[in-house]
Amino acid sequence: MNERSVSAPSGIPALIGLVVLLIADVAWLIYGIQNKAPWSIVAAILAGIVLLVSLSGFFTVAPNEGKVLQFFGKYVGTVRDAGPRWANPLYSKTGVSLRVRNFESSKLKVNDLDGNPIEIAAVVVWQVVDTAEALFQVNDYENFVHIQSESALRQMAQSYPYDSHDTGGVSLRSHGKEIADHLQNEIQERLASAGVNVIEARISHLAFAPEIAQAMLQRQQASAIIAARTRIVEGAVTMVEMALDQLKSRGVVELDEERKAAMVSNLLVVLCGERGTQPIVNTGTLYN
Repeated sequence: MNERSVSAPSGIPALIGLVVLLIADVAWLIYGIQNKAPWSIVAAILAGIVLLVSLSGFFTVAPNEGKVLQFFGKYVGTVRDAGPRWANPLYSKTGVSLRVRNFESSKLKVNDLDGNPIEIAAVVVWQVVDTAEALFQVNDYENFVHIQSESALRQMAQSYPYDSHDTGGVSLRSHGKEIADHLQNEIQERLASAGVNVIEARISHLAFAPEIAQAMLQRQQASAIIAARTRIVEGAVTMVEMALDQLKSRGVVELDEERKAAMVSNLLVVLCGERGTQPIVNTGTLYN
């Protein structure tokens, strides 16, 4: 069932007309009483009842709101024109907000792709775009949005590892945009039948579960140390290579292979060591 837009006349002219008719009906009733005309009195009373019932046809549509009209359970249409309106007084009128809304899911405990327990939560920004589907396709569309969003979040979290560990793959921690796009598409697919459009979905909380947090922290620290050491060694080797090339190109000194190996060893110790080195001054010959 899709939304069907209908127009309702402005309520102000209808109100003025009903007030004029009520005044005329009261005058008719007074005339019937004064002239002792029972049929006029009965007709005036019946007309007054009809006019009073017609007053219940007035309703107000707020900005960014839709009023869903039903006639004894049958869907008539949705009025989106803001302001005072009038429709058949027998219509039931249900308001549906079309404003942009958001909610933050609870912190869910799930296993990532590697089987590690993690805690994850998300913020979902959504909006009703089809009032008929929102009211008639699901029982409670707001509760439906919350439950399906958390279900999609669980499914998405199980599709990626928490961290890629230098494998280059997409992970929950390092690829925020890709994860947000996947989560948005996953939620939108589940909420399409409820007339809801998902504007944005992003992770608001991501952490390892408490029982493995300490172990994973040590693992991350070890990975960081290895990465730092790798960069240091790469830089040191480059600097040693530059030093040897410049010594050779400028003709400063000629070194045999043994002395080159000793120089490389010493430079690597100096460049890769964690503490400052103490130099030893050789006062003899190069080979002493």
